[in-house]
Amino acid sequence: MSKDSKPARIETPQAIRGTQDIFGAPAEAFVRVVETFERVRKLYRFRRVEMPVFEKTTVFSRSLGETTDVVSKEMYSFEDRGGESLTLRPEFTAGLARAYITNGWQQYAPVKLATHGPLFRYERPQKGRYRQFHQIDAEIIGAAEPTVDVELLCMADQLLKELGIADGVTLTLNTLGDGESREAWRAALIEYFRAVRAELSEDSQERLEKNPLRILDSKDPRDKVFVADAPMIDDFLSAQAQDFFAAVTSGLDAAGVAWQRNAALVRGLDYYRHTAFEFVTDRLGAQGTVLGGGRYDGLMESLGGAPTPAVGWAAGVERLAMLVADGGGVAEAPLDVVIAVEDDTLINLAIKASATLRRAGLSADMVASGSPRKRFDKAAKIPASVLLGMSLRDGVVTFNYRGADVAAVQALLDPLKA
Repeated sequence: MSKDSKPARIETPQAIRGTQDIFGAPAEAFVRVVETFERVRKLYRFRRVEMPVFEKTTVFSRSLGETTDVVSKEMYSFEDRGGESLTLRPEFTAGLARAYITNGWQQYAPVKLATHGPLFRYERPQKGRYRQFHQIDAEIIGAAEPTVDVELLCMADQLLKELGIADGVTLTLNTLGDGESREAWRAALIEYFRAVRAELSEDSQERLEKNPLRILDSKDPRDKVFVADAPMIDDFLSAQAQDFFAAVTSGLDAAGVAWQRNAALVRGLDYYRHTAFEFVTDRLGAQGTVLGGGRYDGLMESLGGAPTPAVGWAAGVERLAMLVADGGGVAEAPLDVVIAVEDDTLINLAIKASATLRRAGLSADMVASGSPRKRFDKAAKIPASVLLGMSLRDGVVTFNYRGADVAAVQALLDPLKA
């Protein structure tokens, strides 16, 4: 390299589109969501479970359906070195169902499971929606009673209340009926939409024979014209399905959980039964759902397992954290003690004092850089319950305390001077 030549500029890699680096107040809100979920799930005796971040692609293609947007357009799939197709998880339920079957968790049925972590979908990033995002998830597998649906909804309602974001969030509820009811409704929808097939969107034309319920969920204006007059589930509910839904709604009333009926709320996949629900808000723009789920009694069979009733919900941590932040924000926990080290020979003593405070459950930080004469004033500007100045005067260690609860800190630290 010649004298005049400059080294090549190294370009800094940028974050991948649809991912985020979370720091400061948003990170505190994120943590608050997860910590509150952990606390509430323990109240309801849900067992914590950790799941692999990737599964065999068939786990998701079978459970979510080949025609769904998630499987056909959004999954991050790749071939590993052994030639097997693997997929980064786009949701939790399918993996939990696979684990229930392959790990013999039937012995614990009914089993209440809770988990949280990152998920991955290749979709257009927007407010509250990312390509790597995070969810909290709760499932009850092996129980067919409507009281189980009620318990899950009570848990979700309590979570939102403890996060302080229940105001402006509404639980909307519907029934998809039992297998008999759903099949009769499905047949009626096919007959209805066949008559206007040519006027439907291309996606809905493709879904008509296989998955007509998904047409009811379409956002395309061409479909909405016909959805308004489509057959409704209430016209096809069996007596058993009506009784199940009545038990769910009366249970919610007994628990003091407010709800609204949304007869247009559907789940397109065939294994969904009975209860479908969403907690919605208008505080996040177009992305109004903050928590949703339903009963999926037919899922296990699609993965090769025995018929097993199950119900669950999931919620996006990012969306919940946005609501938490909008509701007043989440500040970092206040500092208990800040130590100003006014003589460099006392740094190890300050380290020992910090360790003593932290073992006693108090947060501690120290100012030990820059001019020793300015450290006390610098520490005084840091919000803390107690300020401790450590100095050396005539060879004697001196502790100068200021603040609210000085006595408790003094009792812990004064013995260290001996």
